[in-house]
Amino acid sequence: MKRRDLLKHMGAALPAAALPDLCSAADAVAPGAALPIASGPFAPAWDSLDKYQVPDWFRNAKFGMWAHWGPQCEPEFGDWYGRLMYEEGSDAYRHHLEKYGHPSKFGFKDVIHQWQADKWEPDELVAFYKKAGAKYFVAMANHHDNLDLYNSRYQPEWNVTKVGPRKDLIAGWSKAARANGLRFGVSVHAAHAWTWYELAQGADKAGPLAGVPYDGNLTRLDGLGKWWEGFDPQGLYAQRHPLSKANGDGGVQYEQWHWGGGAAIPDQAYCEKFFHRTRDLIDSYDPDLVYYDDTVLPLWPVSDVGMRLAAHMYNRSIATKGKLEAVVNGKILNPQQRRSMVWDIERGQSNQIEELPWQTCTCIGNWHYDRRLFDNHGYKSAQTVVHTLIDVVSKNGNLLLNIPVRGDGSIDAQERAIVGEIGRWLARNGEAIYDTRPWAVFGEGPVMEQAAQMSGAGFNEGKGKPFSASDLRFTAKGETVYAFIMGWPQDGKVTIKSLRSASPYLKKRIARVELIANGFPLDFRQTAHGLEVTLPRDQPPLAYANALKIS
Repeated sequence: MKRRDLLKHMGAALPAAALPDLCSAADAVAPGAALPIASGPFAPAWDSLDKYQVPDWFRNAKFGMWAHWGPQCEPEFGDWYGRLMYEEGSDAYRHHLEKYGHPSKFGFKDVIHQWQADKWEPDELVAFYKKAGAKYFVAMANHHDNLDLYNSRYQPEWNVTKVGPRKDLIAGWSKAARANGLRFGVSVHAAHAWTWYELAQGADKAGPLAGVPYDGNLTRLDGLGKWWEGFDPQGLYAQRHPLSKANGDGGVQYEQWHWGGGAAIPDQAYCEKFFHRTRDLIDSYDPDLVYYDDTVLPLWPVSDVGMRLAAHMYNRSIATKGKLEAVVNGKILNPQQRRSMVWDIERGQSNQIEELPWQTCTCIGNWHYDRRLFDNHGYKSAQTVVHTLIDVVSKNGNLLLNIPVRGDGSIDAQERAIVGEIGRWLARNGEAIYDTRPWAVFGEGPVMEQAAQMSGAGFNEGKGKPFSASDLRFTAKGETVYAFIMGWPQDGKVTIKSLRSASPYLKKRIARVELIANGFPLDFRQTAHGLEVTLPRDQPPLAYANALKIS
């Protein structure tokens, strides 16, 4: 199959054998150059990967915390700083001029050099997240900026043991997670550096430095006498290639993000290096979960390295743990691909109970730390996070929540207050979240009747109506049903239509209803109209969401 045809059918369930003329073909590499995948029952083909079964630990965990933290947090100016600082006239460009100087003289490599992470205390942070109710913790292993945040054998110059903090961040996070009894995951984003950094090949079009190249095309020889002497900037920027098609926004929007629409296609060396770096990460740090910030898998469909990595992780898990305990996240999946890994929805939710477990990833602010949100009190509230968690769990999903970490490795006071409140809610209502499964229906009320549709990888978050006391969500555990009231009704009464006396979802009449937060039994009547529950007259335990235990 030719590359143009493969791109046209992006995301189709194609076996690795359909990719012989692309950079992905392992047998096209010189003998001894490519590492093999671990032996086992899984092969890098969809007909093999779709035999995957999601492990119970993930299905039961429901709530994970994420440190989406790297050198782009050093400027504390929000997302994609390493790219937008090269976009003449953008807010990030203007901020960069003021804080650091012109990107022809102070590029992103120099931001990395300035990043020290001197207040990073992984043990304290992960313990705090565990107290807040997290059952797994995910740390970013690299971003589109291409810096490995671990002791990377295949990115030997541009990793944090050699530049920036000069300490192994993934080792520190991993140790802290396991010391706190949490499952540990990593997120991998570096596959897109090839196109994401393309702006670094440019130059200002106006002003006193018009035409002076930014630093994206520098080579090792250009570093003589500078702090990065002996380092090859192309190991970071990967920009010695023609640009993507004009007007494609540098390969970061729409079809170009999926390696179509005229995106510059990575060469074989880039693809294999990415495979080796990521396999090294998996083998060295043994994560339970790997989140890929990619359509389907890294470099799909122009490479099979993502399928090789998935097969390797599954086989390795079986070999080292005696059973398949590994989770791989991917985005924008077709039905076969959803069976092959765990579907991730970015900043959004499904509008139905999904047959297969899934995950939504979101953040209380921007993915990378943005001081402006702190200054303007712009974070999501704990109430918004809790409502999202309940909604996602009711539909067979997990919530992975990022708390933006400052450049120095700390989190701010507002973030601590939000995380603390989430923990307070889970401490009182967690029985209805953890170890549960979807009930017969996921909910009732106006929000589900006017749900916002997903766009691309998700991105329907906050586009629907806000939750109120008129909205209900359900989970189940054995014969027990949990009903979440997404507010506190003013009249102290709630009617649950799905639990009416003639409900097709019930095998027995309801014997007891209690408020989980305080264990109080509640008065109720099961009528043909619904289960009518009378709530306590005094102050609600938690005004924005409470779980009823119905048995």
